[in-house]
Amino acid sequence: MTFSLAGRCARTGMTGVVVTTSAPAVGARCAHAAAGVGCVLTQNVTDPRLGPLGLELLRGGADAERALDALIASSPHHVWRQLAVIDRHGNTAAFSGRYVKPERNEAHGRDCVAIANIVRSADIPAQMVSAFERDPAAHLADRLLAALRAGEVGGGEFKPLVSAALLIAWREAFAYIDLRVDSDPNPIGALFRLWSEYHPLTELYVTRVIDPDAISIPPDPPAAGATRSTSM
Repeated sequence: MTFSLAGRCARTGMTGVVVTTSAPAVGARCAHAAAGVGCVLTQNVTDPRLGPLGLELLRGGADAERALDALIASSPHHVWRQLAVIDRHGNTAAFSGRYVKPERNEAHGRDCVAIANIVRSADIPAQMVSAFERDPAAHLADRLLAALRAGEVGGGEFKPLVSAALLIAWREAFAYIDLRVDSDPNPIGALFRLWSEYHPLTELYVTRVIDPDAISIPPDPPAAGATRSTSM
């Protein structure tokens, strides 16, 4: 009951995922990304452990296909899992275990891979890929959201969607964008709205981390110094 896409921006090196489902907390369970590494999607009777493991395999030098093969081999219950991987070079791999219910499918495109299960049309992943590929010059977040909307327009799920997430990794160890919607009657619309609010702040929040002096005015008079406390 989930459709998703992992993608890469060849121009900037950003990698990210977008996902939605009719169950709560899809962003916490299914979406995984790391800067300079790639992304992993894990869904359908989801095993969230496979996300960090997949990123570690990519970080260790595996490409998308070898990372996916290792994830499948590591999981005694892989027949239940649906997975997708994209590495930092844009190579992709996907897997649907034999117990993943239809309609289910996978689709690969330039710098992207989409997967879906228990949806109204097996064409949904291909439609998501087409939407992602439409404007390579656009911001990766806009391309990912366009793919998510295409999946919805293409039929979506049988049950009402309630959660959605957008996760992008770029340059730093922390997420560049990590937006999540839960328990919402229109989670895709809410995610679009969240992105429109967050977009102007993305670089500001990075600068606050790496160079706060560039944007902050020290207290007047200057603070006496740092403080710390502990408890016994």
